[in-house]
Amino acid sequence: MRILVLNWRDLSHPASGGAEVYTEQVLRRWAAAGHQVTLFAAAVTGHPADEVRDGYRIIRAGSRFTVYREAQRWWRRHGRGRFDLVVDETNTVPFHAHEWVNDGARTIALVHQTCEEIWHINAPPGLAHLGRHRLEPNWLRRLGRGPVLAVSESTRQALARFGAHDVTVVPEGYEPPVPLPRPAKEHRPTAVFCGRMVNYKRPSDVIRAVELARGRIPDLRLWMLGGGPLLESLTEAAPRGVEFLGRVSEADKHDLMARAHVHLAASVREGWGLVVTEAAALGTPTIAYDVPGLRDSTRAAGGIVVPPRPEAMADQLATSLPGWRRQSPEPLPHGGAHSWDEVAATLLTAAEKHARVPRGPMRVAA
Repeated sequence: MRILVLNWRDLSHPASGGAEVYTEQVLRRWAAAGHQVTLFAAAVTGHPADEVRDGYRIIRAGSRFTVYREAQRWWRRHGRGRFDLVVDETNTVPFHAHEWVNDGARTIALVHQTCEEIWHINAPPGLAHLGRHRLEPNWLRRLGRGPVLAVSESTRQALARFGAHDVTVVPEGYEPPVPLPRPAKEHRPTAVFCGRMVNYKRPSDVIRAVELARGRIPDLRLWMLGGGPLLESLTEAAPRGVEFLGRVSEADKHDLMARAHVHLAASVREGWGLVVTEAAALGTPTIAYDVPGLRDSTRAAGGIVVPPRPEAMADQLATSLPGWRRQSPEPLPHGGAHSWDEVAATLLTAAEKHARVPRGPMRVAA
């Protein structure tokens, strides 16, 4: 098949995250299986406008805000008549490919998460209100007129609230490092947080939960892994027993996560929560807030979800950590997710089965 994937970021983008890991893992497997795969994404400083990586082609044009317009322009000039399937990978703002692809190519959306509450954390008050109550509902209602693939049941339920009813849940994937790190657990009770130091990840909630739990576990320690705009202020205000390690290598991240007794996650919402899966694959259970995405990955990984309050996390931490110190869980295959080979095959099958056939006239490639 000739497949075009639209995503405002590719893995080279400095703001890339779990959605881009998902995209890269799937696309290189589709390419290896013999499909002709193209990814259209925003321009990235220092990277070419057109390159081939891991067997698939990447076209880059536009910025975070103009990439959607540039995708349509590129389609009219270079794409029309040359693809069988178009995947609109949505990160808050859809490309709405089903509204402008009308040459015989089938279209389907792939949604990792909705934004909703995150608007009020990441945007100024006026824009946050507009985005939460006008823009995103309009975007998702339009997107829901066509078929959608969602990476979790939480995302499917969120999309349904906006009127999307033809939604198919597809699996998340993870491949543990090889060889799998198996260091001894720390002698001192240790929790770990791994993520960007940004408001919607709520690192302050994790710090507060550990402070509260220390009333029952006095020598409890917390490792904070990750960079971000809040790193400096959080580090300056860090209470005793909280260590900020900043951005670390993948090898160091895996080593630290494997040595910790528990992983803590407190995001406002996620599409899935890949870090929960990573921790479980290393034998480290998670206590997470019971919010969209995190509840899916945490339950799949055999962890525990709690009401989204530091007090609830602290109580569960103090209750569960002693038992996990006595007997650590065994590493969970794929962290409760699926192999990327399985994800790539399942996603393509679902896309072929559920994709929308356009109503417009058929065109033949030159």
